[in-house]
This record gives sequence, structure tokens and C-alpha cells, in this order.
Amino acid sequence: MMIVYSQYTGGLPLQYRWRNCCGKDWKRRFADVPKQDIRKFLALFAGAFAFAPKQKLKFSPDDKILVIYQALYPIKAMPDALELETLATDLAQAYGVLLQDIWHDDLSLGELFESTLNHITATD
Repeated sequence: MMIVYSQYTGGLPLQYRWRNCCGKDWKRRFADVPKQDIRKFLALFAGAFAFAPKQKLKFSPDDKILVIYQALYPIKAMPDALELETLATDLAQAYGVLLQDIWHDDLSLGELFESTLNHITATD
């Protein structure tokens, strides 16, 4: 088990590691949002999953959070590093968004980002 575990930990899963920057996909989807707001959100996501800050733009708005998580932990018996719990805490602190209120298994990063925008707009 330890050999398999060490093979899958320690960074960005391969399917994301070799991607080009997805910044243009974010700007296309959220044209009216300043790029620094998008980058701040992606930095929060990357931090929750312990990815290097420079890797934050490897993710597209269409990427599903659970798929990213499962790529990190392909074997269900593998212990995780509480990435989803960390993400939930960080979202609540930074945006006032409760992940459990919007969670579904196909939740994409774009949908999650949209919920942060909706919350900010609703509280302004």
C-alpha cells in the first residue's frame, strides 16, 4: 500500500500537470470579473489542495472538484490530507460561502467560483 500511496502523492495529478495555462478559459467564462479575483479564487483552491501557487492556472472552470480529489486519491482506502475540509473552511472565511450548501458530486470550479461572486453581490 505504501508504494502505491507514494506514487500518487506530492503534487499535481498528471492529467493537470502537463496542461497549458487555463487563464483564457476563465476570462472567456467570466469576462466581467477582474483577473485578480479569478487568481485569488484559484490560489485559495490550490492552497486547500496543497498545490504550488504557480499551478493554480492549470485548472479550468469545467474541472470537477471531486475528479481532482479522486485523481489525488485513486484508491479509496488511502488517507487524505483533508483537502475538501480545508477548501470548505477557506471558502467560508474568504467569501462566506458554505461548501456544504452548494455541494454536489459534479460541482465544477467554475460553479464554485460563480457562487463566490453571487455571495459577494448579494452582500454588497
